[in-house]
Amino acid sequence: MRSTGSKSDRETIVGRVNEAKSVKYAALTEDLGCLLGSETDSIAVLSNAASLIHERMGFFWTGFYRVGRDSFGTPELVLGPFQGPPACMRIAYGKGVCGTAWAKRKTQIVPDVEQFPGHIACSSRSRSEIVVPLFDVGSGEVFAVLDIDSERLATFDETDAFWLERICRFLAEKCK
Repeated sequence: MRSTGSKSDRETIVGRVNEAKSVKYAALTEDLGCLLGSETDSIAVLSNAASLIHERMGFFWTGFYRVGRDSFGTPELVLGPFQGPPACMRIAYGKGVCGTAWAKRKTQIVPDVEQFPGHIACSSRSRSEIVVPLFDVGSGEVFAVLDIDSERLATFDETDAFWLERICRFLAEKCK
């Protein structure tokens, strides 16, 4: 019978994985700064950010939903720049993972989307998800969310949240 290893062995492995992930995110963050330079147009900034995050990190779907309004003037999330297969175009406040991140003003890490109450299935291939709100530097209001999906369960953790929140603060500054 093969040993699964002690708790400290598993913690060491997880630590190494998170360290490697942090190294990738640090390089990504630096490269985003170089790529975006002095650009301030929000669509250009978010487009290249979605592309670089998607390419470097190898996620299934990477994109932004921007706060907009429906034809009646009700605030909702509207699909913005993204990389991956076609996606839902509009998401109501407080609905799904994206709407929840917007309403709670807090990063949402979902290890298994099938276990998230009210999950909106834009793709049946999505298994786990992280959504990070972007805050307007002037008003402090959420103006967009970064949505990333994975085809694997439990892809995202606090390491992803830390780096993606940092990236989103940078992007919010660029979009002001």
